[in-house]
Formats: sequence, C-alpha cells, structure tokens
Amino acid sequence: MLATMNIVEQFQLVPEQLRTAVEAQWQSFNESGVDVSSIPGEIIETLPKVWACSEFVMLNCVRNPELFMDVVHSGDLTRTYDWEQYNQSVVTDFKEGDEAALFKHLRLFRRREMLRIIWRDIAGWADLKETTADLSHMAEACIDYSLSTLYDWHCQQFGTPCNAKGEPQKMVVIGMGKLGAWELNLSSDIDLIFCFPEEGETQNNPRPLSNSQFFTRLGQKLIQSLDQNTADGFVFRTDMRLRPFGDGGALALSFSAMEHYYQVHGREWERYAMIKARFVGGDKKAGEELMDMLRPFVYRRYIDYGAFDSLREMKAMIDKQVKQKSMANNVKLGRGGIREVEFIAQVFQLIRGGRERSLQARKALRVL
Repeated sequence: MLATMNIVEQFQLVPEQLRTAVEAQWQSFNESGVDVSSIPGEIIETLPKVWACSEFVMLNCVRNPELFMDVVHSGDLTRTYDWEQYNQSVVTDFKEGDEAALFKHLRLFRRREMLRIIWRDIAGWADLKETTADLSHMAEACIDYSLSTLYDWHCQQFGTPCNAKGEPQKMVVIGMGKLGAWELNLSSDIDLIFCFPEEGETQNNPRPLSNSQFFTRLGQKLIQSLDQNTADGFVFRTDMRLRPFGDGGALALSFSAMEHYYQVHGREWERYAMIKARFVGGDKKAGEELMDMLRPFVYRRYIDYGAFDSLREMKAMIDKQVKQKSMANNVKLGRGGIREVEFIAQVFQLIRGGRERSLQARKALRVL
C-alpha cells in the first residue's frame, strides 16, 4: 500500500503529456499479479521517470513482469557490474540445446540487461562511462559465448580446424568503432572483423574443409546469432564492412593474409578505423598477437606528415555527406557532434601516436 501511495506522488512529477500513458501502463502492471509491495522504495521512486523516458523499459516491464521482478530481486538494478559479471550472466540458465535455443537465450539476456542498463542511466545511478562500458561488455559477452558454443557445434559437424602441424585453430573476433573503444550507445550497431591464426583444414571428418571455409561458415552463423530478427528480437545489428576489401572480401582471413592486406593495400581511413580495434571474442592469446602484429600499420614511429592530405580529404568527405543529407544539427554527424569530436582526437593519434605512447588509446575521452 505504501509503495502505491509513493508512486502516485511520483506520477505527478511526470510531464502531463506523458503521464496518462505511464499511469495506464502502471495499472496494467498492477493487474498482472506482481507483488508491488516487494519492490524497494528507491526503485518505486524512479519508476515513473524511467517509464516516461523509455518506452522500451516500460513495455518490457508490463509485458514481462517476471523479467522486471527478477532484475529487482536479484539486486542487479541497483549495483554496478564488473566485466566478469557479464561473462557469468550470459552462461546462466542456458542448457545445452539447439541453434534456436541459443538464439532465444541471447535475445532474452540482451532484453534483461538493456532494461537494467537503461534504468540505471535514466535514474542517475550510472554515469556515461558506466553505461557505455556496460553496453560494450554485454556485447562482448554475447559475441564470445555465442562463438564458443557455435565453434563446438561446427567442430562436431565438420571436424576441428588445424594448421599444418595439427594444432587446433580458433577464430579471433576484432571489435571496431565504438565497441572497440568500450563506447557503445543504446542505438549502436557493432562493427566486427573475423580472422584465424593459420591456414590448414579440418580433421576427424571424412570430407575436410579448408580453415577458410570452416571459419566463413562459423562467421556467417555467428552473425545470424546476433543480427537476425526473430520473435524475440535481435541482439546487435552487426556490420562487417570494415574488414579487408569490405563487402567484396573474404568473411574470415588468416593472420598472414590480414598482415599482407594492411601492408600492401591499407589506406589512411583504415588506419583511422584500426585505432579503436581490439580483441572482443574467441582465442584471446592469438587475438593479442594479431593486434601487436597490426600496430605498426596504425602508429608510425615518426611524425606522420604524409597523413595530413588524406585526413583533410576524409574530413571534406564527411562534411559533404552531412550537407547532402541535411544533418547539420544531427548530434552524431553534425558540426561539433560525436563524429567530429572523435575525428579531432584520432587526427592527433594518427599523426603523433607513434612517438607519443599516451595517444595509443582507444577511448575518445582519454585521448582528449
């Protein structure tokens, strides 16, 4: 009863244009049979504001009250996660099943964690760094867990990919852009690159596949597990266009092919993009070796005056695109927007990062 009285008072603080809809949804939530009195006061106090600001949260609470109550009673809504928490959480409650079960599990996990992250953000319990880091860590956990599960299933079906010495090979997933910098926002897609250490073929299968074929199939299925829109929604929109040769290139490349591409074909905009690249899933040791291998492509030991013209051209292209699409006031693409802030930081990284080690960072705020 006390919770109901408190929340009625809080509803009066919601702008009049939103109040009717929020109160109606609260009525539906009450009628679902949940024990409202068990919701802590600090959550009740923030509920009208959070629901008014996020239709996603409001509708998920009303349509899936058991999900909301689980987040509340677990204490997850009012505490800060560490990185390992996401690794542990994504594994919880998934029993060995088929592809459809994996897809469903990932989407329900994403729904729960998005509810938690958005609530903490709007309630003022998490700052910007925590919100973007949580979104990034959640994406990493989904990528790594899905990849691990799918890899085992593919090995059972096609055999284990090995190099010439018979050593098993695993995929490495590189996160680009905002994912690479731990700066995902609520509407971000994820930019990925797939690769593997060495060429070879699968073993323990009468009809072996080349490692390229195996990891291409695995990569295609990983994309589906994250990007495909099912009855339960999707996990993250997944973009693969930043890989070598873009849409026309192989979906998964060996390390030697990656190194050759960037040495021979790599362009300034790809150096720019690789600043934020980092390992986000798969074979961690191999992933770190790859990033060390590609570092000289990104950061030159001398002040890179040769990059000036390319950067000017890149900036001119960005400005032209903004003008053509009438996005001058767009918070991301417009003048003084997110992309321009990132551009300013990354210009200094490309030109002076080889000599100024402190500029070899991925987070825009740290670089600034």
